[in-house]
Amino acid sequence: MTELDRMMVIIDDITRLEVDAVVNPAGRRLETPRGVEAAIHAAAGERLSEACRLVGTCEPGSATSTPGFELPARSIIHTVGPIWNGGRNDEEALLRACYQRSLEIASELKCASVAFPCISTGEYGYPRHDASRIAIEVMSNFLAGNEHPRHVIICCGNPKDGEIYRRALRAARSGDRG
Repeated sequence: MTELDRMMVIIDDITRLEVDAVVNPAGRRLETPRGVEAAIHAAAGERLSEACRLVGTCEPGSATSTPGFELPARSIIHTVGPIWNGGRNDEEALLRACYQRSLEIASELKCASVAFPCISTGEYGYPRHDASRIAIEVMSNFLAGNEHPRHVIICCGNPKDGEIYRRALRAARSGDRG
């Protein structure tokens, strides 16, 4: 099995997935949830808000973890994606760092499975096609050299995003990195 075979794209509600960890696309303060982050907070319960207050802040491109509380997932990996500003503020490097650091934490936690949302593509405005290529590339490179996580799920909230990320994964599998 290659690293690309360890990845899959699904369309689902990330809060319902029975995985070892879900990645939460968080804001810096970790306690002012919107979008996917709000859904994760709602499903995980009030103890998540308290855990996030104890953590404090998380800078763009970095990540931290908390227990999953009421989620089916054992852990939540919180990462702060970049806000798209036309590529002028190191957004690509920050997005790469989000995926890299989240995978490192999943590996440290010995997660067999981890589910990622489409980081920074919603309210933060990162172009979806570029974000999908970056996600697949970072994940593939990480999985090539690491045993954990064994399976990575890219969980898209709608069919349009699902098709964009599936197309990026197919391109990587066929060797078309452009």
